[in-house]
Amino acid sequence: MKKKVLIITYYWPPAGGPGVQRWLKFVKYLPEFNVEPIIYIPENPNYPLLDSSLNAEVPKGLKVLKQPIKEPYSLAGMFSKNTSKRMSKGIISEKENQSLMEKLMLWIRGNFFIPDARVSWVKPSVGYLSEYLSQNGINTIITTGPPHSLHLIGKRLKQNHDINWIADFRDPWTTIGYHKELRLTNRAANKHKVLEKEVLQTADNIIVTSEVTKMEFEAITSKPITVITNGFDYERVEETSLDSKFSLAHIGSLLSKRNPEILWKVLSELVEENKAFAQDLELKFIGAISDNVIKSIERYHLSDYLNYYGYISHNEAIKKQRESQILLLIEIDSEETKCIIPGKLFEYMVSNRPIIALGPKGSDVERIITESNTGNYFYYDTHKSLKETILRHYEAYQKGELKSQPIGVQRYHRKTLTEALAKLL
Repeated sequence: MKKKVLIITYYWPPAGGPGVQRWLKFVKYLPEFNVEPIIYIPENPNYPLLDSSLNAEVPKGLKVLKQPIKEPYSLAGMFSKNTSKRMSKGIISEKENQSLMEKLMLWIRGNFFIPDARVSWVKPSVGYLSEYLSQNGINTIITTGPPHSLHLIGKRLKQNHDINWIADFRDPWTTIGYHKELRLTNRAANKHKVLEKEVLQTADNIIVTSEVTKMEFEAITSKPITVITNGFDYERVEETSLDSKFSLAHIGSLLSKRNPEILWKVLSELVEENKAFAQDLELKFIGAISDNVIKSIERYHLSDYLNYYGYISHNEAIKKQRESQILLLIEIDSEETKCIIPGKLFEYMVSNRPIIALGPKGSDVERIITESNTGNYFYYDTHKSLKETILRHYEAYQKGELKSQPIGVQRYHRKTLTEALAKLL
């Protein structure tokens, strides 16, 4: 008889973006390890991105429970629809460029909705799930955040029932990059820390996606912490040929602070110095881009080389990855982002395209790229080596020899990662 596990998540198809992929893939493979997953999601969520193609990946016969949720984004949209939409996607303007409306909305979001805008779903969910757990003999639940308010559902269920609770952190809580942008009062900031500590000390087991986050949480709790990263799956996409241009592609959001001016400077120099490079260069951006990034590209006279696709389906994104000559992975240069491992990294790693990554020193991404031999990692002050690497890649492209040589990436396959989760269960 399979072990039943209730998984409480906010993101689920037709939600798009990286947040949905982790548990969609776990659910796909858990039955192979004698675990029957049951999903609990909001009935009427306000997803910032939609990808209806992901509906086809939901396993047939999967039990999905739904309850209504009240979210403030529709109300916020009455005051400023564009600002509300940008914020829901995680795009926050630089402080000096924020309008009065954006400042006000950030302050309200940070101080009235703790830990996040889905907190009103906690109470009705606890009531509904308490009855469901009792009636169906389920003794293991998993909550995944962000939104971290879902961990509060787990905490209350744990307090009221004799269950095993696993809290999965796809991202950190109080140290995530955007947390400081929320204009928190001291009272609100302290409340976040108190709730974070309560969750970490109440859960029976904690899952994180990076070693850096594990070390951070070990300073707060003595509960067992397991690192299970995100990963890749074998995607069924049509065969495609490489771009004829020397294309550098970035898949995903480029937020205001995720703006690698050193890269734009290097590319601008190469365009000026090398006529063939200038004729062959293409920048491919797929996903949301902040105005700051666009302005930087204009300032370095690279606008003519830019192709902006906006948001596309996951399958289309995989196809664009495999067509591109080089894949870009950009992270904010800060202490807080050392623990961030974008889900797209693992898809990049099996695309056979070399990765050029920029980010902070000592990050988990740097370690993974180095160990897997899938690309090069640069800091924001490594102008010379970045330029030399791009030029070397360009020369390999001209010869038709540009590709990556990955090592040991199978450990990041979704099925292998699910096996680790099943052992924990």
